[in-house]
Amino acid sequence: MTEVAVKKNLGKRDMILFTVSAILLVDTLAATAAIGTSSIFWWLFLGLFFFVPFALVSAELGCAYPEKGGIYAWVRDAFGGRWASRISWSYWVNVAIWMPAIFILFAGVAKQLFWPDMGVAGQIGLGIALTWVAVIANVVTLNVGKWVPNIGAIFKIVIFLAIIIGAVFYAGENGLANSITFESIKPNLSDSLQYIPAIIYGMLGFELISSSSEEMRNPQRDVPRSILVSGAIILALYTLGTTAILAAIPAGEIDLVEGLVDTLRLFFAQLPFGNALVMALGIAALYTFFSNGVTWAIGGNRAAAEAAEEGELPKAFAIKSRSRNTPVGAAVLMGAMSTLILVLYGFLVNSNEDLFWSLFAFSGVIFLLPYVGMFLAFLKMRRVDGARARPFRVPGGESFVRVLTYFCVAILAGSIFLFIYTPGEGVQWPVLIGSIVTLLLGELAILWAEKQNCEGKVPEETSGALAAQ
Repeated sequence: MTEVAVKKNLGKRDMILFTVSAILLVDTLAATAAIGTSSIFWWLFLGLFFFVPFALVSAELGCAYPEKGGIYAWVRDAFGGRWASRISWSYWVNVAIWMPAIFILFAGVAKQLFWPDMGVAGQIGLGIALTWVAVIANVVTLNVGKWVPNIGAIFKIVIFLAIIIGAVFYAGENGLANSITFESIKPNLSDSLQYIPAIIYGMLGFELISSSSEEMRNPQRDVPRSILVSGAIILALYTLGTTAILAAIPAGEIDLVEGLVDTLRLFFAQLPFGNALVMALGIAALYTFFSNGVTWAIGGNRAAAEAAEEGELPKAFAIKSRSRNTPVGAAVLMGAMSTLILVLYGFLVNSNEDLFWSLFAFSGVIFLLPYVGMFLAFLKMRRVDGARARPFRVPGGESFVRVLTYFCVAILAGSIFLFIYTPGEGVQWPVLIGSIVTLLLGELAILWAEKQNCEGKVPEETSGALAAQ
């Protein structure tokens, strides 16, 4: 089959907006604000010691190895196809698990704004409909599809700025809902450890744009620039946005699903045209939830399709549109799995907040695993392929870079542990069992791909005869 020419649709502006759309999550803002004022410390501490190093590593890998597939290609080059396929499965299946959580959040906000009587069943139905709209957005070209995350990023920035500005005026008139002082933000490790994974979760995604490197105009130049610019925007908005919510709402009263609209109403409802402003910002938030799902699905599906083309995942993941060269197979499979998860969880929970948190915690373990592989791949490629041209390099000597990387791996490993084990509560068995089952399903998918490869091979004598003909 003739290879479809890939258009270079992504410039630096698109890459900045795409990355902001991927990482800056309004739902993470509510979840971390619910921690209390110590979350401000953790945003700053982990921003300096994890977020910045992660951005630098992603920038070096993205411009030194601008291959389609992104994180899959980096792990494959470092450790071989089998480990790369495991990474791709975890990356892809996490999005399939997490996307329903985002769309349940969408349904919860839509309920507040438009349909106050909508029950859990209606919210699940809306989530399923959004899932398949996201599938469609994944199979159009990035020349069109890129505008979903681009517009979403702009809306997110507007929402964060509105919350920050609203909090300044609200706190000025009504005082602080939570005491925000040096003493109050200082963390108590025995109480704060369980919350670190939620903040780390909200910091990941710099590598996502590299999964579409074949569609970039100048990846060596634009990848590091876009990562560093978007990183500064994201960290500033996360920290200020969390502080703003805590300035207005007592930490114990923040709702994980409905907290955003509650905050907007608190800040703006009493103003002239305040209700209209709340409605407009709420609709913008709905769009950002949808764009979150689309953005991550674009990266996850392209990485899975690349792995399938290499024979490391079943061939169904490699099915592409002949006219657009987009990952139809991976997108449809993701839509089917997300739909199944929404239906199954719908029978197990009583509220949208329970459903959102159950999906969030379960996907968290699977989500963090690929990044351990990414950091280790970075160290190995520095060692075995050090002569390769690197338009951008993580600053510092090799020893410093090694220590920094291992520290980030330790943070990821600790976050995975804390998703599974909650201090004071013990092992979260549904999360642990669900994670093990998901990884075992990945091993079965890899074995199936290997069987397909063996069955598809033509014996050497036969291939020679065919060549002679």
